[in-house]
Amino acid sequence: MLVGDALLSIRPPRFISECLDGVGFPRDWWWALVVVKLLAAAGLLVGPAYPGIGAAAAVAVVGYFVCAAVAHVRAGFLGQSFWVNCLGMLALSVLVVPAAYAF
Repeated sequence: MLVGDALLSIRPPRFISECLDGVGFPRDWWWALVVVKLLAAAGLLVGPAYPGIGAAAAVAVVGYFVCAAVAHVRAGFLGQSFWVNCLGMLALSVLVVPAAYAF
């Protein structure tokens, strides 16, 4: 899912653009989100071979979505993208952490 999210973020569809604009994330920095998501996905993919990297990546992804949730709250951008996309991805990320430690 993270790779798909990163690929969508290269040329963001309207719902992603509206979300990033809604929290006030500068357009000049949108590229950084793609890099962060791809690096995190790479860390999760190599996790079975290198457990420390997988665990660190899983925890970092949770941190990323916690920061996203805080940005939504601070901006008062609490519509569907916050409840479904942001908190949904945060919940999914939290579920991945124990799996990362299982390797």
